[in-house]
Amino acid sequence: MSLIVSFLLASAAAAPAATPAEARAVVQHYYAAIDRGDYRTAYRSWSRGGQASGQRYRQFARGFSNTRHTSVVTGTPSDPEGAAGSSYIRVPVTVRATLKNGIAQRFTGSYTLRRVNDVDGSTTEQRQWHLEDASLRRR
Repeated sequence: MSLIVSFLLASAAAAPAATPAEARAVVQHYYAAIDRGDYRTAYRSWSRGGQASGQRYRQFARGFSNTRHTSVVTGTPSDPEGAAGSSYIRVPVTVRATLKNGIAQRFTGSYTLRRVNDVDGSTTEQRQWHLEDASLRRR
Protein backbone atom coordinates (compact mmCIF):
# COMPACT_ATOMS: atom_id res chain seq x y z
CA MET A 1 0.00 0.00 0.00
CA SER A 2 1.38 3.41 -0.90
CA LEU A 3 2.17 6.04 1.68
CA ILE A 4 -0.56 8.33 0.27
CA VAL A 5 -3.22 5.63 0.46
CA SER A 6 -2.18 4.80 4.04
CA PHE A 7 -2.43 8.48 5.01
CA LEU A 8 -5.88 8.84 3.42
CA LEU A 9 -7.20 5.73 5.16
CA ALA A 10 -5.84 6.88 8.53
CA SER A 11 -7.34 10.36 8.06
CA ALA A 12 -10.74 8.94 7.16
CA ALA A 13 -10.70 6.70 10.23
CA ALA A 14 -9.82 9.62 12.51
CA ALA A 15 -12.44 12.02 11.09
CA PRO A 16 -15.74 12.28 12.97
CA ALA A 17 -18.70 10.71 11.27
CA ALA A 18 -20.79 13.17 9.27
CA THR A 19 -23.65 10.89 8.41
CA PRO A 20 -27.36 11.59 8.87
CA ALA A 21 -27.40 8.77 11.44
CA GLU A 22 -24.79 10.63 13.51
CA ALA A 23 -26.85 13.83 13.36
CA ARG A 24 -29.90 11.90 14.50
CA ALA A 25 -27.87 10.41 17.38
CA VAL A 26 -26.91 13.91 18.58
CA VAL A 27 -30.60 14.77 18.99
CA GLN A 28 -31.25 11.49 20.81
CA HIS A 29 -28.27 12.03 23.15
CA TYR A 30 -29.42 15.60 23.78
CA TYR A 31 -32.78 14.40 25.11
CA ALA A 32 -31.22 11.52 27.02
CA ALA A 33 -28.97 14.06 28.80
CA ILE A 34 -31.98 16.26 29.61
CA ASP A 35 -33.91 13.24 30.89
CA ARG A 36 -31.14 12.31 33.33
CA GLY A 37 -30.72 15.94 34.46
CA ASP A 38 -27.32 16.34 32.82
CA TYR A 39 -28.01 19.84 31.53
CA ARG A 40 -24.32 20.66 31.05
CA THR A 41 -23.98 17.86 28.46
CA ALA A 42 -27.25 18.88 26.82
CA TYR A 43 -26.12 22.52 26.66
CA ARG A 44 -22.83 21.52 25.01
CA SER A 45 -24.82 19.72 22.30
CA TRP A 46 -25.54 23.18 20.91
CA SER A 47 -23.07 24.90 18.56
CA ARG A 48 -20.53 27.32 19.94
CA GLY A 49 -20.38 25.66 23.34
CA GLY A 50 -24.11 26.11 23.94
CA GLN A 51 -24.42 29.70 22.72
CA ALA A 52 -26.53 28.65 19.71
CA SER A 53 -29.29 27.76 22.20
CA GLY A 54 -29.78 31.50 22.63
CA GLN A 55 -29.38 31.19 26.39
CA ARG A 56 -26.68 31.24 29.02
CA TYR A 57 -26.18 27.92 30.76
CA ARG A 58 -28.09 28.87 33.93
CA GLN A 59 -31.12 30.01 31.91
CA PHE A 60 -30.96 26.81 29.88
CA ALA A 61 -30.86 24.56 32.96
CA ARG A 62 -33.57 26.57 34.72
CA GLY A 63 -35.83 25.99 31.70
CA PHE A 64 -35.93 22.29 32.58
CA SER A 65 -36.30 22.72 36.36
CA ASN A 66 -39.97 21.60 36.30
CA THR A 67 -39.39 18.67 33.92
CA ARG A 68 -39.52 15.14 35.33
CA HIS A 69 -39.07 13.14 32.11
CA THR A 70 -38.37 13.67 28.41
CA SER A 71 -38.20 11.41 25.39
CA VAL A 72 -37.75 11.99 21.68
CA VAL A 73 -38.65 10.12 18.52
CA THR A 74 -36.57 11.21 15.57
CA GLY A 75 -37.68 11.03 11.97
CA THR A 76 -35.60 10.59 8.84
CA PRO A 77 -32.98 13.34 8.58
CA SER A 78 -32.79 15.47 5.45
CA ASP A 79 -29.83 15.16 3.13
CA PRO A 80 -26.91 17.30 4.34
CA GLU A 81 -26.52 20.64 2.59
CA GLY A 82 -23.30 22.64 2.42
CA ALA A 83 -22.68 26.35 2.81
CA ALA A 84 -19.52 28.38 3.52
CA GLY A 85 -17.40 25.52 4.86
CA SER A 86 -20.20 23.95 6.93
CA SER A 87 -22.81 21.26 6.44
CA TYR A 88 -26.36 21.49 7.73
CA ILE A 89 -28.96 18.79 8.25
CA ARG A 90 -32.53 18.85 9.55
CA VAL A 91 -33.82 16.15 11.91
CA PRO A 92 -37.61 15.98 12.47
CA VAL A 93 -38.70 15.18 16.03
CA THR A 94 -41.63 14.42 18.28
CA VAL A 95 -40.81 15.24 21.90
CA ARG A 96 -42.78 14.10 24.91
CA ALA A 97 -42.22 15.66 28.31
CA THR A 98 -43.79 15.10 31.70
CA LEU A 99 -43.62 17.93 34.17
CA LYS A 100 -43.07 17.39 37.88
CA ASN A 101 -46.76 18.19 38.47
CA GLY A 102 -47.72 15.29 36.17
CA ILE A 103 -48.80 17.35 33.15
CA ALA A 104 -47.84 15.68 29.87
CA GLN A 105 -46.65 17.78 26.95
CA ARG A 106 -45.99 16.94 23.30
CA PHE A 107 -43.95 18.97 20.81
CA THR A 108 -43.30 18.41 17.11
CA GLY A 109 -40.89 20.09 14.75
CA SER A 110 -37.25 19.77 13.86
CA TYR A 111 -33.68 20.59 14.79
CA THR A 112 -31.12 21.92 12.36
CA LEU A 113 -27.64 20.63 13.06
CA ARG A 114 -24.35 22.05 11.79
CA ARG A 115 -20.84 20.74 11.43
CA VAL A 116 -17.72 22.37 10.03
CA ASN A 117 -16.41 20.52 7.00
CA ASP A 118 -12.87 19.18 6.89
CA VAL A 119 -11.19 22.54 6.30
CA ASP A 120 -7.73 23.67 7.35
CA GLY A 121 -7.70 24.66 10.99
CA SER A 122 -10.97 22.97 11.95
CA THR A 123 -10.93 20.92 15.14
CA THR A 124 -12.34 17.46 15.72
CA GLU A 125 -15.03 19.06 17.90
CA GLN A 126 -16.04 21.46 15.11
CA ARG A 127 -16.31 18.59 12.63
CA GLN A 128 -19.00 16.90 14.73
CA TRP A 129 -22.71 17.63 14.45
CA HIS A 130 -24.09 20.20 16.90
CA LEU A 131 -27.56 21.66 17.34
CA GLU A 132 -27.77 24.99 15.55
CA ASP A 133 -31.47 25.82 15.60
CA ALA A 134 -34.80 24.40 16.79
CA SER A 135 -38.31 24.80 15.48
CA LEU A 136 -40.74 23.11 17.89
CA ARG A 137 -44.44 23.63 18.49
CA ARG A 138 -46.52 22.38 21.35
CA ARG A 139 -49.31 20.05 20.18
